[in-house]
Amino acid sequence: MHDLAPLTALGATTPRCDTIGTITIAENPDVALASVAARRGQSAPCAAALAAWLDAPAPGIAEHSGTHMAAFWLGPDMWMLEAPFATREGMAQDLAQRLKGMASVTEQTDAWARFDLSGDGLADMLARLTNLDLATLPQRFARRTVMEHVGCYLLRRDAGYSIYGPRSSAGSLHHALRLAAGAL
Repeated sequence: MHDLAPLTALGATTPRCDTIGTITIAENPDVALASVAARRGQSAPCAAALAAWLDAPAPGIAEHSGTHMAAFWLGPDMWMLEAPFATREGMAQDLAQRLKGMASVTEQTDAWARFDLSGDGLADMLARLTNLDLATLPQRFARRTVMEHVGCYLLRRDAGYSIYGPRSSAGSLHHALRLAAGAL
């Protein structure tokens, strides 16, 4: 019998949280993720079904929407859905049933690592990591970008930012975030 224990993307049993100056970088493993891609001719019904599930409109281009359960735009008729892992571990299966015939749903939870950023100076920190002009982007934007040669999604939240990077690159991304925060 195997004795397996869950580990975070950074390889620990508890999420890592670093405060560097005024900036906090918090690993957030407590998120269930699923990607949704509307099938041909099913864009409108799929978006309507997602809106009902989110209790918010399906996000438009480069946006995210929802609070407890949320989604962000990946591309035309494609979204990434996020929800608390503790209550929505089976989210992908639930969505596959709800969207049957309208969309293809893929489990993404263990493919991505999420880091939540908060504190003063985040725009200056992120300017060292991405070519996105944060001052010109709306409050609830979600954009694909590159940070230290790692493809990521950057979301502006009410109180800060969230970054999703590939789980296989979590250590490199975390190191880059720490260096950028320390350089301020």
